[in-house]
Order: sequence, then C-alpha cells, then structure tokens
Amino acid sequence: LDLDGGPFAGWSPWPVHDDGVLLWVRLDRVGGEPPTRRPAVPARPARGASLAAVYTGTGACEPEDVVANRLDPWHGAWLHPYSFVDLAVRDVPDGAPADDGKDVLLVDVSFKVAGRIVVPVRAAFHAPDARTVVMRIVEGEGTGSVVETHATPLTPAGAGRPRTAVVEAVVAGSDRRGFAVARALAPLLRPAVRATAGRLWRDDLAYAERRHRLRAEGRFPG
Repeated sequence: LDLDGGPFAGWSPWPVHDDGVLLWVRLDRVGGEPPTRRPAVPARPARGASLAAVYTGTGACEPEDVVANRLDPWHGAWLHPYSFVDLAVRDVPDGAPADDGKDVLLVDVSFKVAGRIVVPVRAAFHAPDARTVVMRIVEGEGTGSVVETHATPLTPAGAGRPRTAVVEAVVAGSDRRGFAVARALAPLLRPAVRATAGRLWRDDLAYAERRHRLRAEGRFPG
C-alpha cells in the first residue's frame, strides 16, 4: 500500500469481476493488451446445482506451455495412469473454420474412482482465448461439468526466468438425485477436489517446465 502523506491514499482501485467462482482483476496497463469490459467466462452448470473448487499453482514456464499441456490429451494415459484409463482421441480440429466458430478436440476417457471402478465420459476441449483451455463433459456422468484452466503470466514477456500461475476451476454438476448430498458436503469435498487437481498439476507443471526448457535451448519448435 503506497501512501504519500496526503489527505487521500494516492491510489485507485482496479476494475474487478466476480463470476461466482473466480474473482478477476483487470490490469489495463500491465497486461499490454486491449482490455475487455468483462472476462470471457464459459458456460457452467447452474450455480445452485453445482459444486465448484479452485486450484492454484505456479511453474517456471510461459502460458503457452500450460496451454500446450492441456491441449495434449494423449499425455493423460501415460503421465496420469493413476487417474485416467482407456483414453482415446475421437476428433481433432482439421484447421477449417468450425460452424460454431471454435475448434474442438473430442476425447473418450475413463476417470478412476477407486480400485477398478471407473467413470467413462466424452470430453470436449477448446481454447476460448490464448491463455485459457476449457474441458467440458459432453456425454456420460456429469454432462455439462467443466474444468477451466487459466494460465496467467507472473513475469513480463521474454523474461529470462518466466513464472506462470495456473488457476483451475472445477465446476461439477449431475442430474443424479444423490448429487444434492455432494453439494451439501461441499466444504468437505472442495479440499479433496483441490488435492486431486494438485496431484495432476505436479506432473503437468513438470511437463510444461520441460517444454519451456527445450524451447529455450532451441530443441523444441515454438
């Protein structure tokens, strides 16, 4: 807090937007990009019928390395065998403009619940902007649930030692009657959801950091 001794604090507030899950702060001059009035928040399950949890981590990489990890679904089968099985990529963007204006990557995968119990789903990945990837369940248990991954640079572009914050919001919904119980237990379940996301991102940030090192050494295109 910078105080100059005058009758006023000498600072002005930044514009903010609370979307019910994430709190956004608009840094007009720092971002180096034309600001938008509000962030582009993807469609989510209804707030009163969903369970939301947010994980935050940091890595020695740039936002593009985080986005590259999220748009590489093939890595899930070999990097996260403790969470995913039976992963198959069903459709990838062909470079042609899509009817709805966005390219979508479709993946069939089963999430491990406990032991041999798995939940098969079909998930669609798309990137609404350069630093965000949204995964949405389009078929199977929890249809409509989303995982939003936001990569925010913490250092200026071109920094010798870049740092990027990963903010991931999991917003789960279900038509099952028992899901109301899960929502009632949300304060107890959120730490477990964050812990699961943290375990995945320990591996995924290592992936992103290695990708950055290879690019910095000229051994990886990009």
